[in-house]
Amino acid sequence: MHKAIFMDRDGTVSEEIGYMYDTGLYKPFPWTGPAIRKINESGMKAVLITNQSGIERGYFPESLVHEVHDLLRAELARHNAKLDAVYFCPHHPETGCDCRKPRPGLLLRAQQELGIDLAHSYMIGDRYLDVDAAHAAGARSVLVMTGNGRAEYAKYKHVALQPHLIAENLLDAVELIISGVFA
Repeated sequence: MHKAIFMDRDGTVSEEIGYMYDTGLYKPFPWTGPAIRKINESGMKAVLITNQSGIERGYFPESLVHEVHDLLRAELARHNAKLDAVYFCPHHPETGCDCRKPRPGLLLRAQQELGIDLAHSYMIGDRYLDVDAAHAAGARSVLVMTGNGRAEYAKYKHVALQPHLIAENLLDAVELIISGVFA
């Protein structure tokens, strides 16, 4: 079984801009490549998990999501980094699917397909739905203060299920995880 670091896309790996209806809007954070390279070097799996309800809502075609992920892969390659897998949910919240965060369906799918030990894995995101998905899957959660992180923390800091760790950004979160802060 492999350990993994799951990452949300918008607001965590890249800038949060709302619905990504044009590839020209996609901007990975400058620390994303180095962060994912550190995951690769650690031996853990690097897995992107993202809700993309704009597909089912008709805001953009599924092909646009693949184009954005191709842009991300190209950016990561410039840093000698790579994702081991990308999973996305194309449904809007009212569909009630199991793959839309905060439900753990995508993490469970990755567990099966990649042989991941969820109890020793991590989910990094900028929303409490990422935190909730981690808890539901039995993984550890990290809330980053990029994207919607600060606003989400201010709004939900008193709810029962809290992140196991709060970090400034993806690179900070990865460095803390690799350093053994959870040991």
